[in-house]
Amino acid sequence: MSETDTQTEQTAASPKALQHRIDGPADAPLLVLGPALGTTWHMWDRQIPELTRNWRVLRYDLPGHGGAPAHPASAVAELTGRLLATLDSIGADRFGYAGCSIGGAIGAQLALTQPHRLTSLALISSSPRQGTADEWRQRGVVIRTNGLDPIARTTPERWFTPGFTAVQTAIVEWAVQMVRTTDPGCYIAACEALAAFDIRDALPRITVPTLVVAGAEDQAAPPADARALVAGIPDARLAMVPGAAHLTPVERPGEVTELLVKHFSTVWQDGTAVGAHTAAPAPVLDPTPPHSTAVAELTAGDQPARRPDPYDTGMRIRREVLGDAHVDRATEAADDFTGDFQDFLTRYAWGEVWSRPGLDRRTRSVITLTALAARGHLDELAFHTRAALRNGLTPVEIRETLLHTAVYCGVPAANSAFAVAQRVVREETTPER
Repeated sequence: MSETDTQTEQTAASPKALQHRIDGPADAPLLVLGPALGTTWHMWDRQIPELTRNWRVLRYDLPGHGGAPAHPASAVAELTGRLLATLDSIGADRFGYAGCSIGGAIGAQLALTQPHRLTSLALISSSPRQGTADEWRQRGVVIRTNGLDPIARTTPERWFTPGFTAVQTAIVEWAVQMVRTTDPGCYIAACEALAAFDIRDALPRITVPTLVVAGAEDQAAPPADARALVAGIPDARLAMVPGAAHLTPVERPGEVTELLVKHFSTVWQDGTAVGAHTAAPAPVLDPTPPHSTAVAELTAGDQPARRPDPYDTGMRIRREVLGDAHVDRATEAADDFTGDFQDFLTRYAWGEVWSRPGLDRRTRSVITLTALAARGHLDELAFHTRAALRNGLTPVEIRETLLHTAVYCGVPAANSAFAVAQRVVREETTPER
C-alpha cells in the first residue's frame, strides 16, 4: 500500500450508511471522527494534516447534514447503528473514535454496546446528559415554526467564545451557513435523539481508555458535565481547554489535535490495535508528545539516541500562531545570510519554547506582547498582536495587557505599543465588505 495520503468521498447509497470521507494511508489504523449537531465533517479539517501522519481517518456527516441523504434518525442508538453499517461496508473491524457533542454521544454508545471494536475513545464537548428533554423538544418547536434560520443566527453564541466570534468573522459565517443548510427534519430528529439520551447510570460500564476534552467556557456542555464523565468512567482523564466554548476542535484546533495525537498514540504504541483493512499489528507510534524535551533511552551498544528534531513541531506551531502568510514571507526571503537565523527561530523559539506544556498559548501571547512593548520592538509587536488574536485573546484583553504594561514598563513604551496594536486590531476585526 502507498504511504501517501489518500482521499475519497463517498455518499451513502442506503439509509443504513452515512455519508463519509476517508483520508490518510490505506494501511494505517483507523480513527473515526464524529461531528457536532449542525456541522459537517469539515469541522475536523484543521486536525486532518497531523492525524493522517499515523492514521487512516474517517469523518462522517449526520443525516441531512452537508448534503447527506435526509433519512432522519431520532435515537443515538440508531445513529450508532448507521455508523457501524458504514464501517462494516469498508471492512473496518477495530478503530479509535473521537466525537464532539452528539458525535460524543455516539462514541459513548459505541463504548457501551461495541467495546470489542473500540480501541480508545475521546469525548469532546460531551455530556452524559446534555441539557433537558424539554429544551431539545422546544428547539424542535422553534424549527417547525420558523425554520432553521433563528437557530443558525444564534449558533455562534453557543459554539464560540465572544472573543473568537469578534475576530473570526469568516468562521462564524461558515458556522451559520452550515446550520442554515441542514435538513430541518433531520435536525429535529437529532434533537429528539439528544432529548432521550441519558447514560449517567451506565458510565461505569465504559471500559475503553477515554479522554474527555472540555472547553473551559462551554455553556452547552459545561465543564461540570465533563467532570461527571470522568468521575463515572473508570479509565478516563480530563483535559480542559482554556479560551474555548462548545466547538472546541474549531476554536482551538492546535490544542485539540495535540490531545488527540497523544491519547490515541499511547493506545496504539503496543501494536494491539488493528487498522481498517489489515490484520497486521498497527505501527508502533512514538508516545512522546511533540513538546517533550526528554532524551530517549540508550539504544543497542549504549549509544544515546538523538533527541527528536524540534523543527517540524516548531514550524507547525509557528504557522498556527503567526499564520501561513507571515511564515511564508519570512522563510522565502531567507538567503545564505539569514537562513540559519530562520532555522534557529523555528527550532528553538517555536519548537522548544512555544511547544512546552507549562503555559497555554494565550498566556504566552500575553507575555510576548508585554516583553515586546517594554523593549520597544514595534514591528514584532504588530505581528504578535495578530498572533494573540489567533491564540484567542480578545481586543479587550490585549488592551488590558498593554495598560498593565504601562504601569510597570513605562508610559512612553505603552503609548507606542497602543498605536501599533490599535491599528492591527482594527485591521483584523473590521468585516470585509
